Amino acid sequence: MKKVVICGVNTATLPTLKNAEMDELMKKVKAGDELAKEEFIVANMRLVLSIVQKFSGKSEKADDMFQVGCVGLIKAINNFDPSYGLRFSTYAVPMIIGEIRRFLRDNNAIRVSRSMRDIAYRALQVKNQISQIEHREASIDEIAQALDLPTKSVAFALDAISETVSLSNPISESHDGETSFLDQLADTRSDNCINDEKISLHSAIVGLSEREKEILQLRYFIGKTQTEVSKEVGISQAQVSRLEKNALDSIKKQMI
Repeated sequence: MKKVVICGVNTATLPTLKNAEMDELMKKVKAGDELAKEEFIVANMRLVLSIVQKFSGKSEKADDMFQVGCVGLIKAINNFDPSYGLRFSTYAVPMIIGEIRRFLRDNNAIRVSRSMRDIAYRALQVKNQISQIEHREASIDEIAQALDLPTKSVAFALDAISETVSLSNPISESHDGETSFLDQLADTRSDNCINDEKISLHSAIVGLSEREKEILQLRYFIGKTQTEVSKEVGISQAQVSRLEKNALDSIKKQMI
């Protein structure tokens, strides 16, 4: 790994363990071995660094993001259960990203690189196309396949913009100036048509159950993931997914 000094840590000196070694170390961690836990944290600092680097090409907040990412790493270690059948890194990445996103949301806006914004906007376009044509939510794998990009790259790009992108952010440049995402969403319909749709939408939402309204509020107005919603409302992610789908289907039927 290229030498990077962050929070006083020379990442080039961090150990690299094989999967089997990680599994054995995790067993010791779960048995209460504090020294093994410290070793496991250090062995996964490269994972934290790789996530921090995905968020921004700028370095002014790198130390802070790294520290916050390590908090997420420790939370992941404390909550991880080997019986999940997942690699620890697969389980830990969303928690590390979540901690960094919360930190950046509370401490100024994140600076997302132009290339990552471009991937994210293209991914959103594909997601919207699939939703409109097939009336379902596209998976990250489907989006990545459509863009001919690695799934991880698409996931990182969408995570990076989910809390911070404004419709006025530039997505391309030319000699005529910058083009924003909002420029691509021009609506040529009349005001009366738009007002009628707003009224229909309001009526459709009023007809939902309180639980369905709560889930839509958390998912689409606050921007939480289904996993985060399930923890907040105290039901499984599968139930959140089902209730969300039922609510959206009900709204679509009312809007036709």
